[in-house]
Amino acid sequence: MLKTFVSELAAASLFCCALPPAGAATIQEDFTTDPATRGWSAAGDAALFHWDATNQDLAVTWDSSQTNSFFYLPLHTALTRDDDFRLQFDLRLQDIAIGTTPGKDSTFEIALGLVNLAQATGPGYLRGTGTDSPNLVEWDYFPDSGFGATVSAVMISTTNVWAASFNSPVALSPDTTYHFDLNYSAATQTMQVAMNDGTTTLPLQPAVITDPFGDFAVDSLAVSSYSDTGQDPMFAGSVLAHGTVDNLVLDLPTPPIRRYVGALTNGVWTAQFTGWTGWRYTLEVSTDLQRWTPVGAAFDSTGGRQTISDLQPAANRAFYRLRADKL
Repeated sequence: MLKTFVSELAAASLFCCALPPAGAATIQEDFTTDPATRGWSAAGDAALFHWDATNQDLAVTWDSSQTNSFFYLPLHTALTRDDDFRLQFDLRLQDIAIGTTPGKDSTFEIALGLVNLAQATGPGYLRGTGTDSPNLVEWDYFPDSGFGATVSAVMISTTNVWAASFNSPVALSPDTTYHFDLNYSAATQTMQVAMNDGTTTLPLQPAVITDPFGDFAVDSLAVSSYSDTGQDPMFAGSVLAHGTVDNLVLDLPTPPIRRYVGALTNGVWTAQFTGWTGWRYTLEVSTDLQRWTPVGAAFDSTGGRQTISDLQPAANRAFYRLRADKL
């Protein structure tokens, strides 16, 4: 069935009218069946991730002595600081130890969150340096190395600027199921964080974006086991942990046209938007709001920020709209 969504902007008067949002999308993963059938994949050391068909969860080894490794699900769009989203999951640790790589005796994180997959799986992506892991939104846990165990929420921009909260001492006990809730509001530029141990919900310190920050672009949900390479030898840490992840829920912003803006500049009408892969987009123009004509050929979304222009706009009044059709 063809699904169509239209967002409109008028050029001459700069009057803007957009259709009401259609409601957020939600990804839910409870691992009752093989997640590979729903698009989940592994990158790096795939042996660190195992779907447990008996217990119906994801068994994870976080081992910083190995290469960067991810169990991930593509989102088919890029989330930015202008999008509302919410991530929830259950975590249960069997064991966790630090100083497991010789010469790296301090703490190191286990992680789950949102990554820019091409960058995270590319060369030179080093989580332990603090300056080489751009486009990241995630939950982290650092076991105690003398300064208190820490639960952290972090957002890292395209240019490696951080917005983070470090909650300490907050220790996670083995064989206890914890529920974590990370809720990001674009209106306040704030990531609210809460954890529940099965009996008590504990609000944690939020992570707040303050400028200059720039923006982030994350396109995959991932359970992340980072390599401990690249750290300052004076403060290097390492980790080895075993546990399970379950009941992942990710609420996403309204598809399929987001952050749509348009402007007439130097005689050229240009529209910018963020879309979803799996949708085809057409810029259309009208002089009477009755008859609409395509401007150029339809094009498929890249999942990121895109631009389309009318190089020869009408001499008088013209109205533009962006049409999205589900493939």
